[in-house]
Amino acid sequence: MATMRAVRLHVPTRTLRVEEVERPVPGPGQVLVKVEAAGVCLSDVHLIDGSLTPLYLPGESVTLGHEIAGTVAELGPEAGRRQVGDRVVLQAGEQRDGITWTRGVDYDGGWAEYALARTDTLFTLPDAIPFEQGAIIPDAVSTPWGAVTATGAVRPAEPVGVWGVGGLGAHGVQLLRVIGANPIVAVDPSPAARERALAFGADLALDSADPELAAKIGAATGGTGLAAAFDFAGVPAVREQAMTVLGAHGRLVLVGLTDQPLTVANSIRFSYLQQQILGHYGSEDTAVPELISLAAGGRLDFSRSISGVLPLEQAAEAVERLHTKQGDPIRLILKP
Repeated sequence: MATMRAVRLHVPTRTLRVEEVERPVPGPGQVLVKVEAAGVCLSDVHLIDGSLTPLYLPGESVTLGHEIAGTVAELGPEAGRRQVGDRVVLQAGEQRDGITWTRGVDYDGGWAEYALARTDTLFTLPDAIPFEQGAIIPDAVSTPWGAVTATGAVRPAEPVGVWGVGGLGAHGVQLLRVIGANPIVAVDPSPAARERALAFGADLALDSADPELAAKIGAATGGTGLAAAFDFAGVPAVREQAMTVLGAHGRLVLVGLTDQPLTVANSIRFSYLQQQILGHYGSEDTAVPELISLAAGGRLDFSRSISGVLPLEQAAEAVERLHTKQGDPIRLILKP
């Protein structure tokens, strides 16, 4: 029996450890991917700390990791056009009987030497894009892409705000720049995050504690307020602040996750201005190939997004660094 190393989470006890497990064998319509890079996401942190619980996981343990890039190592029957050696990015989930199952949550993911994938969840990764950068496209980039283009439906020249310039928010700023939002206002209590926001394309970066925040956003938008505000932090106070600077028909898009209640402090103003609160999760199936194309074409650069590369054995350290924001990481990568 062939084995491999994998980082496994025992869900009932939230225990994380590296284990030697049986290497999976691809079935019909599947391939086995040799993992070259796997991203560490705040969703992984939330799974470990108990904030999130898998909905469909059949057992008690799961290999974490939903941001994966690698090479096809073995073909199952009916693998279609795929060939051994293909460079690929794995979609962060798959449809089963009309339900979306998330990789590394509801079934085994890519914090391992190998990962199984259905061929319809694979996208070719061009040679010009390193594995480390390709791995983060599903979720770290595709989630804000879906929030900006689909849920938030941002149009060129619309004024927008981004709260929380971490792993998702930094890419949100970059993507808003690409589609032509103007101005882009970034809000974060961290000076380093505000500097990063400006480097990624924000026109204005503000401290959330700035007493003049509303006035500065009003000045930047010519008094209209924001057409769309994106909460990438998942913090109730952030959401409440963002609502105060939305303009008429403004949309508040909730991307960051929290189990805390959402309060609309001034519901009369909210209704009078016909504002909206929109929940967002994940992205459409078309997001990953669109982003790969934009990156390969030089429209997007993810080289600044890789804050460190660690071996599988240091998965717990990577999780802790992300949780405590040690070194202010955008994305940390595990490399088997």
